Amino acid sequence: MSILRISLKNFVIVPQLELELPRQFSALTGETGAGKSILIDAVQLALGQRADASVVYEGAQQADIAVEFAPSAEALAWLQDAGFALDVGEPLLLRRTIDAAGKSRAWIHGSAATLTQLRELGEHLVDIHGQHAWASLGKPGQAAHLLDAFGKIDSSAVRAAWHSWRQAQSALQAAQAAQSNLADERERLAWQIAEGDKLQLAADEWEGLNQEHQAQAHMQDLQEASTAALQALDGDDGDTAAGAATALQAAVQALAPVQHLQLSLAALSEQLHSLLAQTEDAAHELRAASRSFAPDAQRLAALDERLSLWLSLARRYKTRPEDLPALLQSWREKLANLNAAADLDALAAAVAAAEKTYARHAASVSRARQLAAPKLQKAITQTMGQLGMTGGSLQIELAACAPHAGGLESVEFLIAGHAGVAPKPIGKVASGGELSRIALAFAVISSAQDGAPTLIFDEVDSGIGGAVAQTVGQLMRQLGANKQVLAVTHLAQVAASAHQQLLVNKTQTGGKTSSSVQLLDTSARTIEIARMLAGSTSATSLAHAQELLEQAL
Repeated sequence: MSILRISLKNFVIVPQLELELPRQFSALTGETGAGKSILIDAVQLALGQRADASVVYEGAQQADIAVEFAPSAEALAWLQDAGFALDVGEPLLLRRTIDAAGKSRAWIHGSAATLTQLRELGEHLVDIHGQHAWASLGKPGQAAHLLDAFGKIDSSAVRAAWHSWRQAQSALQAAQAAQSNLADERERLAWQIAEGDKLQLAADEWEGLNQEHQAQAHMQDLQEASTAALQALDGDDGDTAAGAATALQAAVQALAPVQHLQLSLAALSEQLHSLLAQTEDAAHELRAASRSFAPDAQRLAALDERLSLWLSLARRYKTRPEDLPALLQSWREKLANLNAAADLDALAAAVAAAEKTYARHAASVSRARQLAAPKLQKAITQTMGQLGMTGGSLQIELAACAPHAGGLESVEFLIAGHAGVAPKPIGKVASGGELSRIALAFAVISSAQDGAPTLIFDEVDSGIGGAVAQTVGQLMRQLGANKQVLAVTHLAQVAASAHQQLLVNKTQTGGKTSSSVQLLDTSARTIEIARMLAGSTSATSLAHAQELLEQAL
């Protein structure tokens, strides 16, 4: 579970790079200004860090970064949940491009992705510890975060319960402050609903009223038209021979004696029989319709009055008549919500229940922190001793405080740099070297937990040297036994402890500066460590370099 390959094109001062990263602990070295942190910067961009046009190689149109991983089980689970298909055992490719205008695009295994998705996925792939990592140790909440991470304490339930409690309190306070306004609003809505209920509005009534009103208004026309049609079929009362039905009957009778002599006449006779039957049915229906189309002045007046009430109410509330039933329903729902909001007893009970839930989760987290704090103190104190701070110690202060999103206590790290010194808040420790070593201690301890499978240390060994530097190297080598570790370092002792060493070279060609990275063999590695020790490759420095490499084995 590690970074398998890094591919760069037109990135900063790297025109082209294809680099396979080995497992275990790799040291990244090179002269000052050679660009040792370029690989780290590339990985950070591949994992969603913001970028601008300055990362594009001079004269190029676009920088292209591709990092291939062997993903962890946690990363595979995230990919599945996020909808990125990846088979077990298949390498994961993250790609990022930044053009000369600063526009960025990103892909996860060939599918377009957002920077947020890259950052979320990156949490399951790589832990990066920068040279100023100590600066975050004094930030509010960071101590609690580190303690919870060490103790595998899940405080998400506390935070969720805190927000629920705050929301319940806000609802109660808003209801208390708005009681008079709520009463007026409830009264207004109740009056409007009562006015609408008087009409007993039905959802489809308006359309039916309009249809019936139109029919009643034209009832005389309907009756006259149906009577005229009936007369055309049956004939006038005084002359039945003139009707269409009579004519069809005569045609049928005329063909009856001869239809058996000619097939065409038989077919026509059958067709006339059908027409006669349809005509008689139509006449029957017209006769019934003519009787039903009787003008009803009283019903027409009632419809006029009902439509007038709908129109009047619609004008009053500035809506269409057909929308009145939905408006009335919305009033009822709003009134129900206001009545619920006005129930102060229920809101107070909700606040009490939310507080009780918060208190239960917070108490559980507090107990877990009380158990984890001594263990973290001991682990950090022991590691500080290994890093040349003999007698130094970490003290974790858990102080009860007002309830907050993180729980019922504040967490603060107090540091004593050496024996005989009173512990002070970590932000007040004066020495930058001490702060770097403390940060490294936290990095070593936290990285020893499950966490991401790849660890990157970017000059966290700044400000140390000698035996302490050798100890730092050995600690990183120990980490490399189970994880992939990549460390940018300027210390020969740290580089010598690595399982392998990568050298960054900077060259100038045609007025352009470029960097390259190569994996060193044993001979080249001895020369590079000698340069790191003495700035030259004298016999003495080469011998010293060889000794450091042999000690690391």
